[in-house]
Amino acid sequence: MVRDFEHYSAWRQSVLTALTGYQSWMRATGLSDGATEQRIARTLARLVDDKLSVAFVAEFSRGKSELINAIFFADYGQRLLPSAAGRTTMCPTELMYDAAYAPSLRLLPIETRAEHLSTSDYREQPEAWTVLPLALDDGAGMHEIFKQVGLTRRVPVEEARRYGLYDDEDPTLAATIDEAGMVEISRWRHAIINFPHPLLKQGLVILDTPGLNAIGTEPELTLNLIPNAHAVLFILAADAGVTRSDIDVWRQHIGAGAGRIVVLNKIDGLWDELRNTADIDADIARQQEQAAHTLGLETRQVFPVSAQKGLVARITGDAELLARSRLPALEQALFEQLITAKKDIVRQQLQDELQALSSAQLGLLQARSRGIVEQLVELTSLRGKNHNMISHMIRRIDVEKKEFDASLYTLQATRSVFTRLSTELYTCMGMDIVRDDIEQVRSDMQHSRFFTGVREAMRQYFARVNANLDAAERKTAEISDMMAVMYRRFASEHGLSLAMPMAFTLQPYRSEIATIEAIYNKQFGTATLITTSRVVLMEKFFDTIASRVRACFKSANQDAEAWLKVIMAPLEAQIRQHKEQLKHRQASIQRIHDATDSLEQKIEAFEASQQELAAQKITLLELAGQVSLAINAEWSALDAAA
Repeated sequence: MVRDFEHYSAWRQSVLTALTGYQSWMRATGLSDGATEQRIARTLARLVDDKLSVAFVAEFSRGKSELINAIFFADYGQRLLPSAAGRTTMCPTELMYDAAYAPSLRLLPIETRAEHLSTSDYREQPEAWTVLPLALDDGAGMHEIFKQVGLTRRVPVEEARRYGLYDDEDPTLAATIDEAGMVEISRWRHAIINFPHPLLKQGLVILDTPGLNAIGTEPELTLNLIPNAHAVLFILAADAGVTRSDIDVWRQHIGAGAGRIVVLNKIDGLWDELRNTADIDADIARQQEQAAHTLGLETRQVFPVSAQKGLVARITGDAELLARSRLPALEQALFEQLITAKKDIVRQQLQDELQALSSAQLGLLQARSRGIVEQLVELTSLRGKNHNMISHMIRRIDVEKKEFDASLYTLQATRSVFTRLSTELYTCMGMDIVRDDIEQVRSDMQHSRFFTGVREAMRQYFARVNANLDAAERKTAEISDMMAVMYRRFASEHGLSLAMPMAFTLQPYRSEIATIEAIYNKQFGTATLITTSRVVLMEKFFDTIASRVRACFKSANQDAEAWLKVIMAPLEAQIRQHKEQLKHRQASIQRIHDATDSLEQKIEAFEASQQELAAQKITLLELAGQVSLAINAEWSALDAAA
């Protein structure tokens, strides 16, 4: 487990090193501009901030916290997270490490559910959290502090309903009302444990969820944390098998796919000293097969384990008990799937970025090289020529320069249209329109306390969001088409070596919005009758939906802004290059005409420049190759390098 993470971290570091070297060389040779710098900086930042998240999902008392203890914290010689009979985790709990914060337990009060803000929104408001420092050398003390995630309090039914935590249609909740009309709810809405565990320091994020009922009442879990987790461990109990609620959550919120693993926990409950090992293993295999069949999986995708025995074995150093707990097989599958899947995603993104960067810089070098060749051809043709011929060449370059300057007026007009279209693009997808849409939905919800009205407001909201993305997509296509025409024109008229402008699509954001809408429809879209408490819950879900959509559009705006800066950069860079070359050609031939420079000296200087550019091209390809090798390196290569 630690080795796999170390390999992944070493892979990221090798890519960072290669990419930083590539960036430094481009700066030194004058091949870098603002757009290129911004692009590389964003790529480097993504590598540095890269996270891998694992979510543990199950009904209460299935052993989620114990499994986390066994896999990640056995080295501390005790249970770090509370784990006992009954419910020990009442609120979603994230374990992570952020060097900007001291080791601590940060707790978001349940009262924040009464406000129109999601948990993600509160992450940017440190003052909203209760912070409890952790003494890392006091294991017992940390264990006591971590018990906060299991604390509850009793509140009137109306208050629980206002938080979206009481459903009038749920008979199990109705049975929990005491004589005073109070119900039990979690004291905290969300918890973040900032802990300098070696794996957490390398970017691992662990999510411990409450029981399955919380999946339906905590929008952050349903819409954000679980869908975005790189791996989800769905935990069943070997003695109970797959229950009705297990099936519902599996189908609605998890489902089969990459990074989805089913754990059949508590197999030690099937151990029996009066039976032989073969019979016990057969019972475990039957439970494994039944669970796989019910959930629509292959048997090998269900992992029977005993988290409790695995933890004990790790703490006591009992290798035989560890093998019997079957924990190592689960760990191997988890980290192979988690890291491999994540690496493949990051690798593809890096390859796309590298291709775009190296193509742009190669085009700039080729433009420089072409200019040198043109000047060499002109200068060598002057050998043995008289002043009249040289004067004619000066006039020819002057005409060429005037024609090029005239074409720049067309570029200026294109830039004006480009600015107008860019403004129209932001009008379609800017943050102001996102804010106005959110305010409109909240207003519509407040004016309609019935389910049909609230659902119609949500339907119209998603329709407006998608319409805005459609309009923005049309604007980006219009900008792309206009720039492609301009690129082709300058390439044909002035011989510039230009690849077509970088493509841009909003498809990833459209897909994210579609995912959010699909999750919402699963939760509320098919209901025909809904109580006031469910309307309140729906409003809470909208808070998280609004936060997700806002974040989606914010990322789309950032990517669009970066694209708008980059799309004209290659053309403008080569135009500057071409203008400088024309100016130098004119000056060089004029000096030769005036007999102030030696023709042969000039030819030698340009030949030296030509050799230097050829060497730069080789270096560029070598550095891009080194980055590509780092991106595509496998663990064996990293081991050999170490």
